[in-house]
Amino acid sequence: MSSTTLTATSLFRRTALPAALLQAAALLTGCSLVDGGASCEGSGAARKDLAAQKMLSSPPAGAADPANYRGAGVSTGCDDGSAGPAWLYAARVYAFPGTRQAVIDHYIRTAAAEGWQRGPAPQAGAACWTRTDDGRHLVLDVGFQLDSWSPLPDPGKGIGYEVTVGSNADGSAMAAHCTD
Repeated sequence: MSSTTLTATSLFRRTALPAALLQAAALLTGCSLVDGGASCEGSGAARKDLAAQKMLSSPPAGAADPANYRGAGVSTGCDDGSAGPAWLYAARVYAFPGTRQAVIDHYIRTAAAEGWQRGPAPQAGAACWTRTDDGRHLVLDVGFQLDSWSPLPDPGKGIGYEVTVGSNADGSAMAAHCTD
């Protein structure tokens, strides 16, 4: 894995799976999960484009960078440690004085206004959208599990959440990421 700044494990980023499990999943679904693809090499421009996605800087009113968080702003990275194309992402963490549902409701409205299509959440309590931008399939994820961040963001008296926009390095869609 390589990254340009502090990286986090988002709810929908790939994890390395044994080859036998990937083959079994491909046989069961009728899909090929191991398709050749791009690596992290030369992905800087694509990660910069992801970091510029408007949704990363469109939080609900009252959201701010966590007080103790030294990596404020957008971080980018690339995960090329699993089968298939490398996964590029840009993420931002916020502290919010309201509820998880208020965060989700805000992004439902904001994402729809920006042309994102709601997809199934990768995990309970999260939300996910997809869209295609200049031929690149993008995934937008809003999640609340921040326990992998170091240091752990301190949301103060509110909650912490992460907004992530990701894409396969080759721009292709991937069934395992927030799609029907």
